[in-house]
Parts: sequence; structure tokens; C-alpha cells
Amino acid sequence: MTQITAFWLRMTSLVSTIRITDIVDILLVAYLIYKLIMLIRRTNSFRLARGIILILIALWLSGVMKLNMINRLLQKTVELGLIALVILFQPELRRLLERMGSNVPGFFTVRKLEHYETELEITQTIMACTDLSATHTGALIVFERTHVLDEQLHSGTIVNADISAELLKNIFFIKAPLHDGAVIIRAGRIAAAGCVLPLTANTNLSPDLGTRHRAGIGMSEHSDAVVVIVSEETGSISVAVDGMLKRRLTPETFEAILRAELLPEENRQKKRRGFLSGLRASRGERQHDRERKDQ
Repeated sequence: MTQITAFWLRMTSLVSTIRITDIVDILLVAYLIYKLIMLIRRTNSFRLARGIILILIALWLSGVMKLNMINRLLQKTVELGLIALVILFQPELRRLLERMGSNVPGFFTVRKLEHYETELEITQTIMACTDLSATHTGALIVFERTHVLDEQLHSGTIVNADISAELLKNIFFIKAPLHDGAVIIRAGRIAAAGCVLPLTANTNLSPDLGTRHRAGIGMSEHSDAVVVIVSEETGSISVAVDGMLKRRLTPETFEAILRAELLPEENRQKKRRGFLSGLRASRGERQHDRERKDQ
């Protein structure tokens, strides 16, 4: 009982010394560790990270077992490894800094789309991609979100036109001059076409994925954009978000993904409530009809 009381007193005294800045410090470190883990998981750097962990474990074991020479060599390896890590993780670090810089609030961020503009984007894109899929016409469409895609936009031809299914199909027509590049949609309008996108460096992708799919995945890795890909070989529709590719989508699943990624949460909830109320109303009408027949 005395030991429990002493432990409780020590914990109470320790908690009383914690300041608000200490809590903020812990939360910031935890957030940075979480972002580092997610960065490693989304790239092909997992094996490299596993090797670094093994070196750190070997350094700790050599210290515990008094293996002085090995411990000294491992210490020097870790010291030099900090510089090597910056070189090895240069693409990932650059991507992280680009995302941080693009998310600065103020005049540098893209304005939030109005609900009707986003609905128009989704509807016209689904119509265009469904027709392009039926004719096996390749397409690459990028929906810009908070990450500004000026670099990719200036690599193509400025269009600045209202979005429509017919215009999208004309752009990706096989004999059109801009059909090989990507279309970037910004603020409810087709901002540019024929744009060049960065290819993914992920070596673990399926070998049947071509340049169009790899460019779509690479764009989703470098930004928070939603990228739609229509395969020229199979006609299948895919969507890339945060480096993850969802393939061979049905029109219904394709529409559900676009709405989930592009529409604000409150609008999705309203649409879902409207659907449920309509479903309940139709059930009530059917029940009423059955009761009238029974009478």
C-alpha cells in the first residue's frame, strides 16, 4: 500500500510539472512521426527504412554487449547516414515540402468550389469517361484541389473553358493535337489540356500499367489531386488518389468515388438524407398500394 501511495504521489508531482508547451511539443513530435510513417508507407522506401531500423537495433545491441569496435563503427555509420538519408529520400522530402508550401493559407490556395460547380464537374466527367471507355479512347483528367498545379498547367495549352462532356471527348479524340496529355480542371473549368504529369517512381506497380496510369499515380503522389484515367487498351476507368489506384470501376462506383473525394461532407450527407427519405417515401407508397389492394 505504501508503494502504491508513493507511486501515486510521484505521478501527481510529475503531472503538475507539465506545461501547455510540453503538450504541444509532444503532439507536434507525434504528428511528425505519423507523417514520416505515412510517407514511407506510400513510397517504395519501406525496405530502406527496415534496413535503417536493423542498423539502429545492431547499434543498441553492440552497446549492451560491450562490443566496442562494432559499436564505434556503427556510430560512425549512423552519423554519416544522416547525410545519406537526405540524398536517398530527396524525392520524398521534396514532395513533402511542396505539399507544405502549397497548403499555406491565403492568396496562394485555390478557392473552394461551389456545390453546383462540383456537381457539374462530376456529371460531365462521368458522361465523357463513359463514352471514352466505350470507344477505348485514352484519357487523363486531373481535378485540382488545395495543391496548386501551376507547374503542370503551364506545361500544356491554356484552355480556360466551361467543362462539358463534348469538349472533353473532343480533347481526347485520337487525332486531336492535345489528346496525349492531361486535362487539368480548376475551379469548375477546364484550365489546360495537353499537360505533362510527373511519373511515379514506385517500382511495385503491375507491369500492365502504361505511361498514362503511371503519370496519374505520380500526380496523385505529388499533390492531393484526384486523377481519372481511361485506359486506351481495355477501356477501363481508374481513379488515383494519394498514390493509390482504384481500377476497373463501374460507372456507379466511379461516380461514388468522385462524389466522396470532391463534394464537401455536408453536401454528401444532405444527398444521402435525401436518398433515404425518398426511399422511405417510395416504401410508404408501395405499402399504401398493398393496403388498398387488400381492401
